[in-house]
Parts: sequence; structure tokens; C-alpha cells
Amino acid sequence: MAAPTVSTVRLLPSTAKVIHIRADDSTQKYHPLFSAPDANVVLRSLQGTLYRVHSFMLRTTSGFFATMFSLPQPTSYYSIQSQDREPGKPDVYPDILDVYENDFPLERLLRLLSGLPIPKWESIDDIERVLGVAEKWDTQGPISSMRSALSSQCFLGQHPLKCYAIARHFGWDAEAKLASTHTLTLDLCDPVHASIMDQMSSKDVLLLLDFHRKRRDRFRQLLDSPERFAAGNSSPYHCNRCGVTVLDNHSWRELKHAMFLEMERRPLGDTLGLAVGDAAEWPVALACWEAKCSKEGCDGLNYDRIATLRQIRACVALLPLTIED
Repeated sequence: MAAPTVSTVRLLPSTAKVIHIRADDSTQKYHPLFSAPDANVVLRSLQGTLYRVHSFMLRTTSGFFATMFSLPQPTSYYSIQSQDREPGKPDVYPDILDVYENDFPLERLLRLLSGLPIPKWESIDDIERVLGVAEKWDTQGPISSMRSALSSQCFLGQHPLKCYAIARHFGWDAEAKLASTHTLTLDLCDPVHASIMDQMSSKDVLLLLDFHRKRRDRFRQLLDSPERFAAGNSSPYHCNRCGVTVLDNHSWRELKHAMFLEMERRPLGDTLGLAVGDAAEWPVALACWEAKCSKEGCDGLNYDRIATLRQIRACVALLPLTIED
């Protein structure tokens, strides 16, 4: 894009004491997509790039510009006196509106407003930047277009917390619930997420934290259920083989505690109840599955490993999947 430039300043004899900033092509750089000579509004970015667009387009797509153009306006074009006209230059020039936005969000938003093709969104940060300008300008069309992009698996998988924050900010309930489900892979207490959570309202943060907490606490209740895990949670419970020895459930309690901590770290619970994987190799897991009856000559296993793992997965499947408003 063009480097910032200083417009030519010309004091017009017919308007004493009024200084006009001329949008002189010799000192200004127009964006190639927005340089139609018949357009009557020129927007200038922070980088100095000019965007010549039609006021009708701005007025009909932006609540901000609709309000602005409804107010009494100075002349959109001003004439250049014959003695001040330069050869080959037009007789009139449009006023320049400084919008104080960077080139990227300004160009992308004008593309959306004009119906021009939109390049692929490269990052969630790009969407957030354009949404910020779209919200200030009250452009509902582009906002709804970017709303659908927020639900793509690419962004939800890589940036679920930011997707949640954006959705909650705009009041998009369906997108917020979908994003909240994808946040279950995250430990919200990890400092790496602090910068995003600091930008969210306390209501939105608490709603998400409460969702994660409910999954964790409900999982603990299910793990402690004697109906689901009779051998580990019933007291007393006798060995299935000899029917004499009361089981020592110390190893089961250790495994439950480890699973509870894992659910706190990764509330999705997709690492639990599996016969393979890191959780299957935990020392406390191996000790639990190898625990045997203490009666001499019995050696019966305290717990049915396959049935217990199946029940653990069933517990995870019963947990809430989204935030609750």
C-alpha cells in the first residue's frame, strides 16, 4: 500500500479563510479496486491510501454513514477557479474523509459492502479486525457474512476461546454454544489464555468457567456412584472369586482422583476410559487393573478392566456439552 502522504493544500480565492484539502492524484494513492472516477466519497486509511466509493453504497449498507449523510453536509465537491486549475486535472475534487482505520480491515470491509470477491480468511485475528470496523460502522450485511465464517472447523479447532469471545460479544447464541463445546480441550486456568479472557466480560467468563466446572463435578459424582462402579464404591464389597475377602479399594480411589484431575485439565474427557493412550499407561491405572484379592490362593482381580473402562466412557457421554444461558 502507499506510504502516508500529505495532501496539497490550496487556499481558494473565492473562499477566503477556508483551507481545502485537495485529493490531488499527484500526491495521493488510490486503491485500484476503489478508484471509480464517478464515485463521490473518498475515504482515507491510516496508511494514506484513498478509497473512492459511492455515497449511496455507504448510506444503504452502513447505519453510521446513513446517519452521517442524513445530517446537513457541506458541498461534497468544490470547484477550482480557472486561474488555479492545473492542465489535465479535473475541475472538481471530492472531500476526503479520514476514517482512522488500517488498510486491511478497511479494504476487506469495503469489498464486503461492494459485493466484490473476498479472499480466504487466513486467521481469526483478521476476522476480528474487520468485525471491529463493521461494528463501528453498523454494517449488518458484512457482520452476518463473517458470522458464518466463525463456525468453520478450522477456526473452532484452532481458536475456540476467541471464537467463543466474539460470538458472545455479538450475542450469537448458536455460535457461542458451538464454540463453548470446542473449548473443552482447553485448561482455562492456563496463563496462555489470560489475554483473551481479560477481553471478555465477567459474565461470559463465568458462564464458560461454570460450564467446565459442571462437567468436572458431574463426572466426579458419576465416578463415585455405587450403581455404576459396584466393586470400587460399595462398602463392603467382597471378592468376586472367593467371596470372602473385602476388597481394598485404595487403587480405585487413586485412579478416580487422577481422572478427576485429567478432567479438570481437559474437560472434554476424550482421553479417559480408553484401553490405549497416555491415560491407560498411568501408574495408578496399571496398579488398579493389577490389584488382586489378598486371600492366599485366590489371586482374583479386584476389577473388570474392560467393563470399568466402558462405564467410564459412558459417564463422559452423560456430561453437559454446551454452556447454559
